[in-house]
Amino acid sequence: MPIVGFALTLIVAYLLGSIPTGFLVAKARGIDIRAVGSGNIGATNVFRILGKTAGAFVLLADAAKGWVAVFVVAGFFAGWGYLDAGSHRLEWFQLGAGVAAILGHNYTCWLHFKGGKGIATSAGVLVGLMPWALLVVLGIWIVVFALTRYVSLASISAAFALPFAGWLLGASLPLIVVTAALAALAIYKHKANIKRLMNGTENRIGSRKAVQAESPKATV
Repeated sequence: MPIVGFALTLIVAYLLGSIPTGFLVAKARGIDIRAVGSGNIGATNVFRILGKTAGAFVLLADAAKGWVAVFVVAGFFAGWGYLDAGSHRLEWFQLGAGVAAILGHNYTCWLHFKGGKGIATSAGVLVGLMPWALLVVLGIWIVVFALTRYVSLASISAAFALPFAGWLLGASLPLIVVTAALAALAIYKHKANIKRLMNGTENRIGSRKAVQAESPKATV
């Protein structure tokens, strides 16, 4: 039963995470978000193309996917068939659900396994797993963004700091290892942004530089 429940947790959490919120919101307005701006389906590109309201909605919806995966999906299947899920079993189910939801967002099966960068969904996962560490990295994100106006640099900095924040706050070893892996994945997903940062061509929030300056990565 635990193996079946864990497998179902991974499947359901992946499908939940794979809902392409940014793509659907843009599509409702007749825009293929993959063909404009940075070509990413995440909240930042939606914010640039469709404005603050749409961007904020996508941000919250993508974060909610991670939170629901950890709190609802993992909690349900960890206790499936048992009166008490047990804290050890629950932690592993939550870790699995969190990873699956983020992978679903980053590699959604509905868009040929090309999705977002997982920052908002990761934040939702962290609300359930390490809320105090999330506050630390959120503070780092805010400071870096305020100083540079680069969303990508703020996200990369926060991801890099995540496993260290977990370690300093006494997180369990499995949690530190998993968050380190997720941080590495988040940084890897920003490889194009890193290249643009090094070349001085990355767009700042609030800049009047044309959004088209970013290389579109349209997918069909």
